[in-house]
Amino acid sequence: MAMRYFELLDDVSSPGRWSLGDPTDETGREVANPWMFRKGEPVQVEGRLTIPIDRSGKPNDFSMAGIGVTPVVHAKVVAVLASLAPDDVQLFPVKVASESEPYFLVNVTRTIRCIDDSTSEEVRYWTPEDGRPEKVGKYRGVSGMRIDPAKVGDAKVFRTWGWSIALIVSEDIKEALERAGVSGAKFMEVTGPSAISPEERERNHQLMALADQADAARGVFWRTLGKLDDEVIIPIVVGGNWPARRQMWRVIHRENGRTLLVTHGLSDFFVVDGVDPEPSVGFGLELALETNEPQAHVEKSWLLSLLERVGDEIAEHESVREKVKAGFLSMEVSGQGMPEPLLTKEGRVGVLLGMESSTLPGRFTMPAGEVRLVTVKVLMPAELAYLLEHGTRGRDELVRRFAQDGQEHVSRAWRKSVV
Repeated sequence: MAMRYFELLDDVSSPGRWSLGDPTDETGREVANPWMFRKGEPVQVEGRLTIPIDRSGKPNDFSMAGIGVTPVVHAKVVAVLASLAPDDVQLFPVKVASESEPYFLVNVTRTIRCIDDSTSEEVRYWTPEDGRPEKVGKYRGVSGMRIDPAKVGDAKVFRTWGWSIALIVSEDIKEALERAGVSGAKFMEVTGPSAISPEERERNHQLMALADQADAARGVFWRTLGKLDDEVIIPIVVGGNWPARRQMWRVIHRENGRTLLVTHGLSDFFVVDGVDPEPSVGFGLELALETNEPQAHVEKSWLLSLLERVGDEIAEHESVREKVKAGFLSMEVSGQGMPEPLLTKEGRVGVLLGMESSTLPGRFTMPAGEVRLVTVKVLMPAELAYLLEHGTRGRDELVRRFAQDGQEHVSRAWRKSVV
């Protein structure tokens, strides 16, 4: 009987689970390249690394840490890997914040070219037109992965060539981890017949084609605003209320050291179960939040968190969307994790949506129609109070003062209020 293989995943649905950050060195600095631990090749590590806890919660025996998606495991996982797959992994002792239990960073050292395109649910490749020559020929996306077991050889733990984010384990590894009662791990089989019908596969092809078209059109427009950062990785959120059930953001570097964060999916086509997908511009808008404050790690910044929260409000409430498309709108969102100067007494943060900008166009065109680019301006607590007290006149006065101050739509956490 052919060996079965499984993708080993972080069970993010586990209630109350902790969330771990990227490894730091002995000086407390994040490692320069957190993605090196998912390349499927041996690495060298100097000194003992520490894994910070980004969100407190129940410790898991298996976790994927930070934007590098680095496997961090308890000693009980190490016992299984060291016994059954000693030649496939490097195991580095790490300190997990204040935890006294022994934890290790797992670096998988083997990469195998074994993805079966014909039986996988969907595969996409990078092309020269994508503007990433170093990635051409590699996978841009893989869903419903299936591999060819005949190409695996004697490997029990490995990464898949061209799609190294996938961590694959053999059936005996899976069963040993389950017997050990390892928490936080989830397994998805990648062998056997395809899990979808030909009709489902065709529908997925249609969805992918529409997604590629929308991504390309927005990408062309984003590049007119500045340098689109293809190196910053902001994980896609799958699900939710965005039109195509995928939540994405992009980072654009602009003149004078400004950084522009934009939503990348509110103008997607709609995905409706049981309905053939058709081209559209979804909600007909995208959000833009710009700052001139230095951003060392924009993917972890309060700015991205704020943009996510505003985007969620837009996606969840049709009445909010209609007001935004019609003109100005102010709103408040949770201030958790936001800079202290922005917080109201209730722990909220106020924003003003829809300010005109002398440096950003108000609209752009997609193949399926026109999209409004809506600016997001973060308000100081005094400005929010002024707006709430004076209504439309107060809003117009704030807009006038922002323009007079030279900041317009640009957001800062550390500035004087204009009122």
